[in-house]
Amino acid sequence: MTETRDVRIKRMQMRSMRRGIKEMDLILSAYAKRNLAEMDTEGLDRYDALLHENDQDLYQWVTGQVQPPEPFSVLVADIAQTFQK
Repeated sequence: MTETRDVRIKRMQMRSMRRGIKEMDLILSAYAKRNLAEMDTEGLDRYDALLHENDQDLYQWVTGQVQPPEPFSVLVADIAQTFQK
């Protein structure tokens, strides 16, 4: 069964809010709220893949402590800008 776009976005919004680290809950839920509805399928695919990454890694990427892997570099930079606002 294939999920609809709306269901997929809601699932990713929930996954963005229910992380292992509270800081990532706040960062990703704010980003998801602002951006998911406007993303194309490719952007949603990339964000969905990012949600499967480890929270400790994600936090280091978003805060600039460690460079993210190439497939996520643009997305992480966008998330970091949202985080800094």
